[in-house]
Amino acid sequence: MKAPVSDKPVIRPLPAMDRARQVTDALADYVERARLKAGDRLPAERELMAALVVGRSTIREAIRHFQALGVTETRKGSGTYLLKPVSKATIHMPLSLDTAHLRDALLQTLEVRRGIECEACMVAASKRTEEDLVLIEQNLNEMERVHIEKGTSGPEDLAFHLAIYDATHNPLFRQLLEQMRETFWQFWEHPFERQDFARRSFPFHRTLFDAIAARNPEAAREETLKILAVVEEDIKEMST
Repeated sequence: MKAPVSDKPVIRPLPAMDRARQVTDALADYVERARLKAGDRLPAERELMAALVVGRSTIREAIRHFQALGVTETRKGSGTYLLKPVSKATIHMPLSLDTAHLRDALLQTLEVRRGIECEACMVAASKRTEEDLVLIEQNLNEMERVHIEKGTSGPEDLAFHLAIYDATHNPLFRQLLEQMRETFWQFWEHPFERQDFARRSFPFHRTLFDAIAARNPEAAREETLKILAVVEEDIKEMST
């Protein structure tokens, strides 16, 4: 006697390639085939890890990508839920740069970042909640701790800025700026082989936080410009 055939879509194992990108595509494909709607719960982490044969960090990276797009939310103790329909077509908006001329590509990226990031910090200063402020400060404190201990704090710096983008309550800011940062940092573990890249911008992160806490958009803009000015100066100086 044959076992009954389930109508539920199957999540298939992945070949070894770009795991996070493949997981993102596989999840989008699953959501589309399963006809999940806003409010529906995605499979649990353990189920996805077993079905896709990847580690927890890869699953979480894919989920963060969905969150950056504003299509899912994670509820503590409950799981990850769909906020709006999603398919492969809505997942990726890749940036294209001429990597044969990295210095110019980075400066071009910075020109675009400057406008978007200043606006994001101004919006965050206007729209942040008390809960947002607590998270931003937690990330800032961790960034300062690691920076004092190690002299550099790349991942912690990113977490601080991502918390600010989230405080805009507009997922497009995080989506665009996170992709720009990924494009910026993917070429080097330490840009130009320098541990001290953009180190001089460190004090301005605290003053940026102070401006957001004070709900002062113009001050937030000014402090963001100071940070990005240091980044631009170091790109020019360290790439010569």
